[in-house]
Amino acid sequence: MFACYIEFMSPASKKLLEQVETWPEEDQEELLEYARVIEARRMGVYHATPGELAAIDGAERSGVATEAEVEEAFRTFRRA
Repeated sequence: MFACYIEFMSPASKKLLEQVETWPEEDQEELLEYARVIEARRMGVYHATPGELAAIDGAERSGVATEAEVEEAFRTFRRA
C-alpha cells in the first residue's frame, strides 16, 4: 500500500491504515475527503466542497444569511 511512506508514520497511523483496507469503499472515500481537507489546510489552500458551496448558495437564497455574510464566506474561501 504505502510501503515507502509507512516507515515514517506513527504506530497508531499504521494500524489505522491497515484497518481502513477492510472498510467498505464508501467509508474509505469519506476518510479520503477528511484527509484532503487536512492536507489543504497544511498547504495553506482550501477549496470548499460542493456541499459547502451549496449550503452557502442555499443560505443566500433563503435570506438566512445577509449578502455581506455570504460575501465574507466567499472571501474566506478565496484567501485560503
